[in-house]
Amino acid sequence: MEPLLGYPVKPSGPKARKLIFFLTTAICVGTLFLLQTKFFKPRKPKDFYSFDVRDARGRTVSLEKYRGKASLVVNVASHCEHTESNYRGLQELHRELGTSHFNVLAFPCGQFGDTEPGSSRDIEAFAKSNFGVTFPIFSKIKIMGSEADPAFKYITDTVQKMPKWNFWKFLVNPEGKVVRFWRPEEPMEEIRKEASALVREIILKKRVEL
Repeated sequence: MEPLLGYPVKPSGPKARKLIFFLTTAICVGTLFLLQTKFFKPRKPKDFYSFDVRDARGRTVSLEKYRGKASLVVNVASHCEHTESNYRGLQELHRELGTSHFNVLAFPCGQFGDTEPGSSRDIEAFAKSNFGVTFPIFSKIKIMGSEADPAFKYITDTVQKMPKWNFWKFLVNPEGKVVRFWRPEEPMEEIRKEASALVREIILKKRVEL
């Protein structure tokens, strides 16, 4: 019997079945991709405190613990012409402003010559034994290139400046935004003024909220 005009015949050949299978698979894969993109898109960190880093022993540390405080982020090195003066000045500043409202956060980097050759634990021990450092010293990182640490990369991307040597300093406000930076040769007194002013703002804000 001839099929009625206007009604397609259901394909039953091998080629037709392969085409249907291919189209069905493509639709399923496309749907899964869209769902994954919509619901599992990785969260982009909004500020410095949104990142996780590692301490000198390799343990994961959430920078959220420093939110609400001012932070002076520094790329440090153990064998540099600026090492002694900077470590002593940073420790004095850390002690003076106190950890309730302020912290120095040190990130060793070995990308500038042979100024930071040791392991993370060696670097931490060196700073503590020679300069009495009590501020956090994190795991040794890279701050330049494709392997740059994400937290430090956020800072350099924000200020659109890449450190050219050790002991660049970046002042981060309580909300995790970079508000100022200094090169290694700039006086610690200038940094103290800016950091102290930010700490005063934090204290006044807390008093108002009480």
